[in-house]
Amino acid sequence: MKIFVQLAVLTAICSLSTHVMAEGDATAGENVYKKCKICHQIGDGAKNTVGPEQNGVIGRKAGTAEGFNYSPAMKEAGEKGLVWTEENIQKYLENPKEFVPKNKMAFVGLKEQKDRDDVIAYLKKFPAK
Repeated sequence: MKIFVQLAVLTAICSLSTHVMAEGDATAGENVYKKCKICHQIGDGAKNTVGPEQNGVIGRKAGTAEGFNYSPAMKEAGEKGLVWTEENIQKYLENPKEFVPKNKMAFVGLKEQKDRDDVIAYLKKFPAK
């Protein structure tokens, strides 16, 4: 019986580790990103529109895309040190209003972990210009 408990614990740990280290699928992420294109542009010729352009967002300090008029909440988050790491993007995309309260983004978030992983993989294809 002891061996079964140990195997169950090991299996649970391995599944958590696999999930945390999961890489997204950029091709699937491009499809999920269509929800974002309503407000954001990415790729060659991307410009700020309703939301800031997304080239180089990974590693960017929050509230600092040149030429975009951010909410005071997002500017303050950046001033306090928020950087768009993959981990922070995960949290933000899950629930934008909770992660940065009073920000302007009206999007409710991506509830599925796989969708967030895939969008991040897609964003990684577009470094800063």
